[in-house]
Amino acid sequence: MRILVTGGAGFIGSHLVEKLLGAGHEVVILDDFNDFYDPRIKHANIAGFEKDVTVCHVDLRENDSVRSVFRREKVEVIVHLAARAGVRPSIQSPRLYYDTNVLGTLHLLEGARVTGVQRFIFASSSSVYGALKTVPFSEDQHLTQTLSPYGATKIGGEFVCSTYSHLYNMRVVALRYFTVYGPRQRPDLAIHQFTRRIHAGEPIDQFGDGTTQRDYTYIDDIIQGTMAALHYDGPVYDIFNLGENQTIQLKDLISSIEDSVGKKAKINRLPEQPGDMPRTYADISKAKKLLGYNPTTKLSEGLPRFVDWFLQTQSAARNK
Repeated sequence: MRILVTGGAGFIGSHLVEKLLGAGHEVVILDDFNDFYDPRIKHANIAGFEKDVTVCHVDLRENDSVRSVFRREKVEVIVHLAARAGVRPSIQSPRLYYDTNVLGTLHLLEGARVTGVQRFIFASSSSVYGALKTVPFSEDQHLTQTLSPYGATKIGGEFVCSTYSHLYNMRVVALRYFTVYGPRQRPDLAIHQFTRRIHAGEPIDQFGDGTTQRDYTYIDDIIQGTMAALHYDGPVYDIFNLGENQTIQLKDLISSIEDSVGKKAKINRLPEQPGDMPRTYADISKAKKLLGYNPTTKLSEGLPRFVDWFLQTQSAARNK
């Protein structure tokens, strides 16, 4: 298949592109290489396979540019991973998040409609569960409130996708990712940021009392579930959680990183942040049953792997 991967130069996207190429697919990457974090990181992510793909430097907010990609590239499937990410930055720039995550998704769906693309994979987020207190979170729970503009744009994206699926019989699978980590993780995310600061002897910011909980998902498991969605033939629109089905408290995560790095953290304790969810916890029974999703990497295994990758990149940077 010829597959368009939006955000294909990012953390999850670059891993997915590698997997797709290994499976014999043709890949087109759409990415705007914005400066949310250093664009050089994204270029490094795809350096190993850039010659094997088509790379389109396009901003999803620019509808004409998105349309031109569809006219030119003749893709058969879209895996839409691109988004403005992060809860706290979304509170500072809600319009940017709406324009990119909702309007940008609409531009892609329109391009798919016009050119006859019949399969659309949408990367959603555990943030859509917002204020829900019943855990683990399952796909059939009624969602009434998100806690951040980021979460709101992700549930908005799901609804736009479901509408296009209904109107144009487009097969859409929305995948609710639960905090993904692993090699190439974005530098702003907790595991990467804590590892970098602890290794450098710098203080880390701990928001709240350390009892917030997250369901961390290793990148290989996310990719396995995403690849499975490419072949899903159930309802024309469907939603799946992709998580690990286990949680860890923030204070225990910090302790585990200390153990992996071999240094103690200097902790700057701060108040809880608006928009942060107190807990994420995925019910993955539906994905296991219908996608064959089978996460195999527990945090106790995945975290040392990430730290090893981080230390290797630090060593390589020093030796340049």
